[in-house]
Amino acid sequence: MYDNSMKIEFVSKSQNESFARVAVAAFVSQLDPTIEELTDVKTAVSEAVTNSIIHGYENKKGIVKIEAFIEDRELTLIIEDEGIGIENIELARQPLYTSRPDLERSGMGFTVMETFMDSLKVESKKNKGTRLIMKKVFNSLS
Repeated sequence: MYDNSMKIEFVSKSQNESFARVAVAAFVSQLDPTIEELTDVKTAVSEAVTNSIIHGYENKKGIVKIEAFIEDRELTLIIEDEGIGIENIELARQPLYTSRPDLERSGMGFTVMETFMDSLKVESKKNKGTRLIMKKVFNSLS
């Protein structure tokens, strides 16, 4: 059993990206994070949710789900969609790769998530969706 957990889901609209970021930040605040730690988490959530909306659902309506778990001082985030999936995860994780060059995407989403979180696991199945599992240990003391 975790110390604490939460789940939210919302429609895959770009306006909900900021909602997701703020909701996760509010949940994480119980760990008394530093500003830097909080910014890291918010940035990773923004990237993950934006990827679900733009790449997973290709700006069509769908549901993005976020689960967050705290155990001791470790945050686990699961961000999931039921979109088109990622055909080649290894290729998608390469810096500067984007499946949507028409939208002038930077192709740095996974790189950003890996930089700001302690670990990133990507699970995806074609036409079934994508699930990201990110973890971060908070070093600041309450």
